Amino acid sequence: MLLLLALANLFTRSSPVSGNSLESRGEAASCDNINNCRTLFGIISGCLATIFACTWVSVHPNVPPPGLGTLALSWRRFCMMLVAVIAPEVMAGFAARQFFDACWFSKEYAVSLTHGFFFTMGGFVSQNGHPIVKEEQLCLRPEYIKAIQRIRVEDIEDKSKGDSLSKGVILLQGLWFMIQCLARIQQHLPLTELEVATLAFQFVNIFIWLLWWHKPLDVQQPVLLTGTHTKDNELPHSSLRTNRQTWWREMIWEDFTPTRIITGDYSDFDPESSTSVPPFWSMDGPYHEYFPRNFIIVECAMGTIFGAIHCAAWNATFPSVHEMLMWRSCSPVVAALPFLMTLSDMTQVLVEMTQVQQWAKLTVQVPCRIVFTISIPAYIVARLVLIVLSLATLRTLPLNTFMDVNWSRYIPHF
Repeated sequence: MLLLLALANLFTRSSPVSGNSLESRGEAASCDNINNCRTLFGIISGCLATIFACTWVSVHPNVPPPGLGTLALSWRRFCMMLVAVIAPEVMAGFAARQFFDACWFSKEYAVSLTHGFFFTMGGFVSQNGHPIVKEEQLCLRPEYIKAIQRIRVEDIEDKSKGDSLSKGVILLQGLWFMIQCLARIQQHLPLTELEVATLAFQFVNIFIWLLWWHKPLDVQQPVLLTGTHTKDNELPHSSLRTNRQTWWREMIWEDFTPTRIITGDYSDFDPESSTSVPPFWSMDGPYHEYFPRNFIIVECAMGTIFGAIHCAAWNATFPSVHEMLMWRSCSPVVAALPFLMTLSDMTQVLVEMTQVQQWAKLTVQVPCRIVFTISIPAYIVARLVLIVLSLATLRTLPLNTFMDVNWSRYIPHF
C-alpha cells in the first residue's frame, strides 16, 4: 500500500510541506547567477551516476560457472547490483564474510590476503573442474595447499578487471560527493531526498570497497591447480552440460533466495558435484562456530547506519503530507529491521547452543523465525518506497536547493 501511494504521489501536484527543513529559513532563496547554481538534471544525473558507478565497482562477484555467455554473465552481475541497491547492508555483510574467510585462510596457510579472497570466491579448481573452497578438501588433499602456495599474487591479480588506481578513482568520487553534501549542510543549503539516499549508499559502498580491496574484480576464469587430478572424482561431460542447462533455474530460484543472501547458508552446497560456487558463497570458516557471528554484526551496523542517514531528511521539505509521512515511517523501519533480524538470528543460534529440551528451544526459535520471515518483505517494501520517494520529491524543490556551495568560504584569505 505504501508503495502504491508513493507511485500515486509521483503523478500528483501538491504544495510543499516541511517541518524544520535543512535550509536556513532566514536566508532569502535566490539563484540569479547561473555559475553559482545547479540544475535539476545535474542533481539527478550526479546522484544516479554516483550510485551506478560506485555500486558497479563495489560489487565483486564470485567466479562464475564455466561456459557462460555474455547475457548470463550480465544477468548474474545485474542481480548482485540489484541486491546492493535494495539492501546494501546485506552486500556489506557478504563482503565481511569473505573478508573474515580470507583473513583466516591467509593466516592459516601462510599466503597473501589476495590468495584468501581468491580461494573463498571459487577461484581455485582441480583438474577435474571442481572448485576447491572448503577446509575439508584441503585436509583430505594436502597437495591443494602446496599448489595454491606456489601461485604468485601477480598471477591472481592479472585476472582482475580492476586495479588499485581504478578503485581509488571511484573511491575519491564517492568521497567528493560526501564532501559536497556535508558542505551544503554546513552552509544551511538543503539536500534533496535523492541526495540523502545517495549519501547513505556512499557510506555503505565505501565500507564494502575497503573490505574487498584485495579481492580480484570480475574474474571470469578460475586458476587450474596442477597435479591434483583424480579419476575417482572426475565429473563427466554430461554432468557439465546438465549443470549449464540448469544454471538459470538455480540462479533465479535457489541462489538468490532472501534467506541465503542474508545468512549465506549454503550448507547443502557440494563442491565435488559442482563447477562453481554460488553467487553469495563464502567458505564458512571454523571461526563461524563461535558466537556471535561477526558478519551478522556488520550487517546490523551497516543497516542501522544506512537507515539512520535516511532519517536525516526527517524535517526536509516534501511536496505533500503523504510523502512526508511515508518517508518518516519507512526510514525508521529501514533502520530498525536489520537490528531486529540480527537479534532474531542470533537468538536462534544462542538457543541452539544451550542444553535444553527441544520443546523449549522451539518455544523461542519459532517466534524468532516468524519475526525474521516477516521482516524481510517489510524491509523490501520500505526500501522500495524510499527509492520511489527519492525520485517523486524532485518535482517540487525549494529554491535554495538549486544554489551551489560557496567553496570560497573554505579558502584562507590573507
